[in-house]
Amino acid sequence: MQRSPKYTLNNGVDIDVLGYGVYKVPSADCADLVSTALDTGYRTVDTAALYGNEEGVGTAIRNAVAAGTPRTDLFVTSKVWNTEHGYDSTLAAFDASMERLGLDFVDMFLIHWPCPEKNLFIPTYKALESLYHEGRVRAIGVSNFEPEHLEQLLDATDVVPAVNQIELHPWLAQHSLRALHAELGIATQAWSPLARGALLSDPVLLALAAETGKSVAQLVLRWHVQSGHLVIPKASSAARIAENLNVFDFSLSDTQFTAIDGLDQDRRSGSNPNVVN
Repeated sequence: MQRSPKYTLNNGVDIDVLGYGVYKVPSADCADLVSTALDTGYRTVDTAALYGNEEGVGTAIRNAVAAGTPRTDLFVTSKVWNTEHGYDSTLAAFDASMERLGLDFVDMFLIHWPCPEKNLFIPTYKALESLYHEGRVRAIGVSNFEPEHLEQLLDATDVVPAVNQIELHPWLAQHSLRALHAELGIATQAWSPLARGALLSDPVLLALAAETGKSVAQLVLRWHVQSGHLVIPKASSAARIAENLNVFDFSLSDTQFTAIDGLDQDRRSGSNPNVVN
């Protein structure tokens, strides 16, 4: 069974470098797919209130624990959605997520988007700090925060986010934001690590795949790993779930890594964090 190595967050909690993301995984399929991922060797699962599949994630986690996997070996992330920003609303949203998950705690809870026009991400994060200090979550963080959002947050709160989960892939390499994360001790976690599948037809990557005998997805995920990112690819089949995890028995050469690194074109596949509200 393939396993991801661990990464130690800034508060000492360990998370898998490569986890399983369930964005756009239908609720009806989620429990089975997460169970397949856990059977394959994944131990980190990323969901969110928005995804509408927390129940399925919780079912799969509870089934794995009942079958003998220690809960402490598993890492579950969820997120508060944009409509629930604010201190009290966030606490209520967390309780609702916990009820859907059916778990005693989550390992990490994130603010899904900063929603700068609402300007409520600071009280929202203070609610996350309360949950963290109460021991209801093991780590807290943010998602889609730009440098200006991080600076405002750090000026007004006490707990440095463990993670900033951002759109990140070879077409959107986010060099300056990643450098800020390194300076602040925040882990960079990549969502849409394959640019929602668009990278699978990139000619440079297809040539490298022919050269190495690895799939384009494996090459890109290996680029993430060698770049020091945490990464949460989504997959909807057992074969792809296994393929995505099978990236720890090879390395990109300097030439191959540089070729992938050179694809950056500041090209998003998702939304700009400054306009999502």
